[in-house]
Amino acid sequence: MAASGTSCVVMANKFSLCFPKNKTLGLPLLRLNVASEIGFVTSQFSGLQISYPNSPKLASPAISAPLRPALQPVARRVCPFTGKKANKANKVSFSNHKTIKRQFVNLQYKKVWWEAGKRYVKLRLSTKALKTIEKNGLDAVAKKAGIDLRKK
Repeated sequence: MAASGTSCVVMANKFSLCFPKNKTLGLPLLRLNVASEIGFVTSQFSGLQISYPNSPKLASPAISAPLRPALQPVARRVCPFTGKKANKANKVSFSNHKTIKRQFVNLQYKKVWWEAGKRYVKLRLSTKALKTIEKNGLDAVAKKAGIDLRKK
């Protein structure tokens, strides 16, 4: 374990402290040997040299983490039909102190009759989009926005 020209002291069966015999290097060599399930890892503190020999393949199967339920996506405050989203504005007090506030879109959950699909479609849309759907029709607005209504 000791390199030529060094003397090593093993401490607590975990690491060995090696000193050069000629005392010219100044810093001791620290060798940390760890035997684990993964393989044999060697770390040497002599000029930042770390070596990892090839570890043998383990015969035991890999342990997998328990399955977690899929997280539900959080609904953003953006209208999918018009693309309207929150606006930043200044709330100005009497003393002219400005505080940043958010002006959110008026999003509503609505069941809208879809004529081509002969069913109701539950959508989260802004009131502006609702007025546009009443004027132009659901198919035209969905096609312009690039939304596939068959998925919903």
